[in-house]
Amino acid sequence: MKSFLFASALIAATAQAGEFKLSSTDIAQGRALSSRQVFKGFGCDGANISPQLSWSDAPAATRSFAVTVYDPDAPSGSGWWHWTVVNLPAATHSLPTGAGNPGGPLPAGAVQGRTDFGQPGFGGACPPVGDAPHRYQFTVWALKVDRLPLDENASGALVGFMLKANALATARLTATYGR
Repeated sequence: MKSFLFASALIAATAQAGEFKLSSTDIAQGRALSSRQVFKGFGCDGANISPQLSWSDAPAATRSFAVTVYDPDAPSGSGWWHWTVVNLPAATHSLPTGAGNPGGPLPAGAVQGRTDFGQPGFGGACPPVGDAPHRYQFTVWALKVDRLPLDENASGALVGFMLKANALATARLTATYGR
């Protein structure tokens, strides 16, 4: 009887806790990015605006969030970091369009690391001409810590290392872009 009650409680708790999800009003799973999310520079001529992102159903133990944008298809041998932002308070469940741009509306205490373009903030898609469309992985990380000891000089590799060491869960939305 005890095991039946435990199993019933576990099933009820699982049913109440939804799957950690990421969505956007600006980009869609498996679809091409618009020119708004394309880099301005390196031969690309987009608007370089970070997309709106919303997430829900994070684990109850979440103490902060982070967001990354990564291109695993970049011909660099190590992919390409397009955006890292850490130390988003646990009460944060979305970022508006343009949050990753200079002067963008990020919550107090949030830190944007250095992209592979060489500066902090959002750096849009800019794959080499003629490459097959690249995948851009927008990931929100639910973390077990309030803050990561990182600043605007933190590389994508360092941010990724710290995120993997402190992640409770991730939610991902993958878009594409080619030229």
